[in-house]
Order: sequence, then structure tokens, then C-alpha cells
Amino acid sequence: MNYPLRRLFSMLAVALLAVAGLTGCLATPDSAGGDPNAVRIGTLRGQPHLYAPYFMQRFAPQNTSYEIVLFENSPDIKNALASGAIDLGVLGAPAMLAGIAAEQDVRILASAADGGSGFVGRPEIRTPQDLRGKKIGFPAGSSQEIALKLTLRANGLDPDTDVQLVNLAYSDMASAYSAGRVDAFLSAEMGVSIARQAGAHQIVSAYDTPIGATNIVFGGNGRFLDEQGDRARDAVMAFTRAIDAMKGDRAAWASGLVDTFGTDRAVTDIAIENITLRWRLDDEYRGRVAELARQMVAFDQLPTAPDMTEAYRPEFLETVGAGR
Repeated sequence: MNYPLRRLFSMLAVALLAVAGLTGCLATPDSAGGDPNAVRIGTLRGQPHLYAPYFMQRFAPQNTSYEIVLFENSPDIKNALASGAIDLGVLGAPAMLAGIAAEQDVRILASAADGGSGFVGRPEIRTPQDLRGKKIGFPAGSSQEIALKLTLRANGLDPDTDVQLVNLAYSDMASAYSAGRVDAFLSAEMGVSIARQAGAHQIVSAYDTPIGATNIVFGGNGRFLDEQGDRARDAVMAFTRAIDAMKGDRAAWASGLVDTFGTDRAVTDIAIENITLRWRLDDEYRGRVAELARQMVAFDQLPTAPDMTEAYRPEFLETVGAGR
């Protein structure tokens, strides 16, 4: 085994041990956690572009607690939001769009992060044309799936016939690459930077498609928003301040990830450089989200596009903006 692969396996082992240790002290979908009056916020394990909930408590009003609930994928966060098991969530835009299209009681409150994706592969794969006949990993139902298929088509490759697409969980991408089960993958951090540290390289940008770098949003349960509007407003305020704090102190952001999830610091520093944190819902951003919804229909992720006039609850963010 060469050194890059030994390093990759070592980093994966550390990450798995860290996550295993966290399950005893952080709330999970199967444990209610401590404070029954806490605002419950869902996010994903170990992904740097969904780390904002860990900064929110420092901006919480007095006597307000934010409880972090960890999930393995964005559809599970969306389902927990729809059921009311959690109040708020940081998750992939496609999952929220799917919930809105299905008329579930979930709405987008703010943007959260662009980027955090990468299209990487073996050193001998120098151009998209070299992918013909190769196995490519992707997470089904994600913005990365849309970006992958649009990128392949833009380079004259049919996603259905010219390559072999392999659906993998985010946490499995780097290990599948190291084991030779895929030759390349288009997925999210941290897997992208772990693979790059082990010798993979960027084949082509993941962002040169009509959806751009659109990726992560901050969403809420409709009943919570209606019945606890003041707490929802305070949480949106805390979220926007958390995003701004992370943007202003990237070292603290990276250190938080290392401390919370046991990630490798060198890999973490690379990963966060691939992420653009944000919270505004400007017209340009809404246009990209609408394009993402159209592409989800085109690629059979959705039967019909959601009503984008019903997708957002902007009044909470507007209150935040007016007060800053």
C-alpha cells in the first residue's frame, strides 16, 4: 500500500472513531436530548458547509437553547422537519425542494452555503473524455447528482450509457475511491479533500453548470414558524450571525470541526476553502434555486417542480436584515 492510501485509511479511521464517540454526547434522531424546551436543529455529520448550528448558541437570546440533532443525509433532515421532530435544519436545497413539491410543511428561511462540492478522480483521468466507461460515484437526489449529469452532458457524455454511475453515501465516497470501487466521484466535502490528499485531482469544476454552486439552505417546520414566530426569528438571527462569524474567523470554523468531529486539520483547511458561506436570499440566488428545481424535474428527481412562490418564508430574514 502506498503512502497516500495509508494516509487516507488513517484519516478515515480517525473520523469514524470520532463520530462513534460523539453519539454518546450529542443528540441523534433516536434520542431526544436534554432540554425539552430547546429549539432542535438538524444538520449532517462532519460536513463543514453545514457546521453553522455549532456556532449558533453563542448568539442565542438569554434562556434559549439550541440542540443539535445529527443525521446522515438531507432527506432524513427534511423528513424530520416535515414531521415536527425537529424545528429547523441546515440541509441540501434539493431535499427542501422535494418536500415543498410534495406539499410538506417545510419552507426555506435562508441560504446557508454554496460550493462544498468537487469532481475528483484518478491522476490518469485528465479530462471529462477520459471518464468514458469509468465508474463514477455520486449521492442520489442531491445537487451533486444534478451537477454531475449536467457536466457529463456538457462534455458530450451520456450519463446513462457512456459511464457507470454508482450511488454512494457521502461518507463512503473517499473509501470507495481508495478501494478502487469508483474511478472518480462528484460529491461533497470532506470526502473531496480527503481523496485529494490521497492523490486524486480535480477533473473539472463542479460549478460550471446552470445551477452554479447552489447547495445548502436553512429550513424550518411550518408549524414551528407559525406558532413560535419569536423563537424562529431569534433562531434566524443567530444563524445569520453564526454564518458571519465563521466567515470572519475561518480558523475558528476549522478548529471547531477538528474538535467536534476529529477531522484532520490539513484536510479541513483545504475543504473550507471550497465553501462560500452565505445567508441572503437575493434574486440571483432564488433564480439558481429555481433552476435547480427545473433540473430536478428534468433528471427525474421530482415529478413536477414546486411552486417557488411558496418555497420561502422571507419575513424572518427580512426582520433580521432590518435590524442589522
